[in-house]
Amino acid sequence: MICLICEQAELVSGFTSIKFERGEMRFVVNNAPARICPSCGEAYVTKDVAVQLLRAADEMTSLGMVDVVHEYKEQDK
Repeated sequence: MICLICEQAELVSGFTSIKFERGEMRFVVNNAPARICPSCGEAYVTKDVAVQLLRAADEMTSLGMVDVVHEYKEQDK
């Protein structure tokens, strides 16, 4: 797949950090699996990874956590 942002390169497998912000809550996930553009650095995660990350962010919010840095861990489906 060619990068949708720069349209200059094929995406390669790698890992990225993803940051969520919602009100006062800041949630950073490191080492999430992604397809990354070697030209511009744009990262794309799969639907399954995105759903998992959004659920984790919702859980952190419901627990009242404000600043969280988390290492990605694949969860059972």
